Amino acid sequence: MPTHYAIPCAIFLALALLLPVPGYAEEQGEGAEEKLRTFPDLNSSMTLNFENDTFDDRDGNYTNGVRLARLTPENEMPRLADRIAGVLPFKGNRRWHLEIGQSMFTPSDITQPQLQRDDRPYAGWLYAGTGILWDTGYHMDNLNIMLGMVGPASGAEHTQKFVHSVVDAQKPLGWTHQLRNEPGIVLTYERKWHGLYEFSPFGLGADIIPSIGGSVGNIYTYASAGAVLRIGYDLPSDYGPPLMQPNLSGSDFFIPEKGLGWYLFAGADGRAVGRNIFLDGNTWKDSHSVDKHVLVGGLQAGVAITLDLVRISYTHNFRSKEFEGQRHPNNFGVVTLSWRY
Repeated sequence: MPTHYAIPCAIFLALALLLPVPGYAEEQGEGAEEKLRTFPDLNSSMTLNFENDTFDDRDGNYTNGVRLARLTPENEMPRLADRIAGVLPFKGNRRWHLEIGQSMFTPSDITQPQLQRDDRPYAGWLYAGTGILWDTGYHMDNLNIMLGMVGPASGAEHTQKFVHSVVDAQKPLGWTHQLRNEPGIVLTYERKWHGLYEFSPFGLGADIIPSIGGSVGNIYTYASAGAVLRIGYDLPSDYGPPLMQPNLSGSDFFIPEKGLGWYLFAGADGRAVGRNIFLDGNTWKDSHSVDKHVLVGGLQAGVAITLDLVRISYTHNFRSKEFEGQRHPNNFGVVTLSWRY
């Protein structure tokens, strides 16, 4: 991992894990970590993510992602999901999660029709996911499974060509070298701690939200840790803005306590990567691949605003180089819109 990413990552993780928690036990009482809200939240929520590298004026690496997700009200789940949640060792109000999405990856120069052996493969990922979220108000556990397709069946080639034709952008010419069709599965777990360290500079609220997690599957296999620092107004409403895997994510749900809330945030995360199909290539077939970096780091910064039942956020992500010979780090922006109903 390059030094200009490793140092900020180390600082953020140290803050999350080593800073004291002043007054937490006295304010919340014995066993507060397991306390649930008296009245469950009865609102569903929808989230729309749009991630694209044009926010960094580039076109390559992780180039685009879209995602639509729905969360049920607390403790209103399908019978099977509720039974599964009941036997797992997690506590909190439960929500059931559904999502669909598409991600696409390209080499840095999309105008070349020939195979670019020293750059990453063309690849797309079309998926649907479901999962269970447990929230105590002090920590959140999220268990999720995604099923989908990599390769031409993902539709990424047609999506990029259509969008580029509409906006009169460069025509991508190398999709004939994309990864082959392969069904994919990813099982992901993540835990976040809400307000593990809280303070009030300049009359505003501030907190640090650490997280740990990991994924297992033929698409992604990795372990991760990170932390987000937030400063603003009405911080307890969420765990930060949601992003698409494998980025340092927040929560699809938000429960505003004020009519208007906002915060600025900055975060860092690190991942130990065992498998990334978009770099390693197809699992059972020969395909283009590159030598990935096992250790990958990322930084993020942005702003989130809530107004009554709506939350909108912008996040700019800075990701370290992910494979040998990568020309430049991958930077991209994320616009997220969530609403309760």
